[in-house]
Amino acid sequence: MNIKKTLFTLIAVLFILNCNLTWATENRSILWKISGNGLEKPSYLFGTHHLVPLSFLDNISGLQKAFDATEQTVGEIDLSNMSEMQIKIIMAAKMPENVTYSSLLNESDLSLLDQTLTELLGVGLAQFGMMKPAMLHNIVTISLYQKYYPELSGAENIDTYFQQEAEKRNRPVIALETVDDQIEMLLHSQTIERQAEMLICTIQHPEILKEQMDEMHVAYHEQNLDALNAIYTKEDANDPCPSTKAEKDAMNKNRNDKWLKKLPQIMSEKSSFIAVGCLHLVGEDGLIEGLRELGYKVEAIK
Repeated sequence: MNIKKTLFTLIAVLFILNCNLTWATENRSILWKISGNGLEKPSYLFGTHHLVPLSFLDNISGLQKAFDATEQTVGEIDLSNMSEMQIKIIMAAKMPENVTYSSLLNESDLSLLDQTLTELLGVGLAQFGMMKPAMLHNIVTISLYQKYYPELSGAENIDTYFQQEAEKRNRPVIALETVDDQIEMLLHSQTIERQAEMLICTIQHPEILKEQMDEMHVAYHEQNLDALNAIYTKEDANDPCPSTKAEKDAMNKNRNDKWLKKLPQIMSEKSSFIAVGCLHLVGEDGLIEGLRELGYKVEAIK
């Protein structure tokens, strides 16, 4: 099996997995209009869920009109050069020198990891053992999604679609982050030991991941922010794999803070269609509240 080919098919969905919300609202919309605060033309904020088919977009009232009215598209990263992205990720995903899975895991967990990789990908640690646990965690998560939802595997994703549509119309595509930024967050923000802990916990409890995926699928299709909020904020004392506040902040709050420093200038230059993972939209630390605090009017389009 060609590892680089396998990675190429997975990298497209590596960075836009999460769709968790932390803000209770009665609004059922993932499309929001941004106006006021000196903007000559409104911009629009759209919450994406990468692993949802493009046909879902037909269900969103006002979406095409909003996209047509803007002059540029803004995304988390520029998805146009996957080859360069692949090379950077492969290099960054290499295990640190003198660290092996044998030194990180006990014999039982080592065997389980090798078995899981072999079942999902056709090859085991002999081929994937040079990669950091965080990288394997992403690969395992996506592979499980493709196993649970085979009808969606290989489908064009929403984030790429909007960037490609912008390019067809000769519109600029603006990236809020570089590939290096996302590599830092996904592959370097945890110790190797913590990465290994979370990887093993996930493969020991795939039923929890399946339950979360099912609930999130339903809630996103309903554009039900309350339901998505409940999924994310649900605290279960029996959860074997809880994330720490620092880990959640690294994935969401810290990135939102950086984006909120960039978006005012971006929107002032051209009306923008901002398509980012829907976890970034709401919550006290989310983009909706952040933009409102900056003086913008942010309204749900329903």
